[in-house]
Amino acid sequence: MTKRITRMALLTAVALIIFIVEAQLPPLAPIPGIKAGLSNIITVYSMFRLGPADTLVILLARIFLGNVFAGSVSTMMFSLGGGLLCYLAMFILRGIFTTKQMWVCSVIGAMAHNVGQILVSIAIYRTTALVIYLPVLLLSGVISGIFTGLCAQFVYERLENRL
Repeated sequence: MTKRITRMALLTAVALIIFIVEAQLPPLAPIPGIKAGLSNIITVYSMFRLGPADTLVILLARIFLGNVFAGSVSTMMFSLGGGLLCYLAMFILRGIFTTKQMWVCSVIGAMAHNVGQILVSIAIYRTTALVIYLPVLLLSGVISGIFTGLCAQFVYERLENRL
């Protein structure tokens, strides 16, 4: 039990550090909501390494603490909406894909995250016109999902018997 809690705390801290550092970087594009999502490397890794329950705790802690330290209440809503939809997609896909296909799970999770962000924005701003951003967000989700998924897969393979 102590080892499990320590592992979760360590992964939460790493995800939080990545989130805060990424929040300090300039935007990748002039469109709101597009970012690399590098802290998702930890989410993908933990989904396959630790399982869904521990991953949900790590994800929620990272979203809450990350937005307390480097965000705001409104960005927390977007992070939470996107993060939970991403989590749900990866939870479902975890049983389908192997650890050699983590990157595929990451791509679909990133796209689900973008859909979650759009759903939150529609709820907040009360207009469906924001759906126009979805194709651009999905494209960015594919690109960032491939990168974060390959990174998570690399970390998984390197730490398979160590963490």
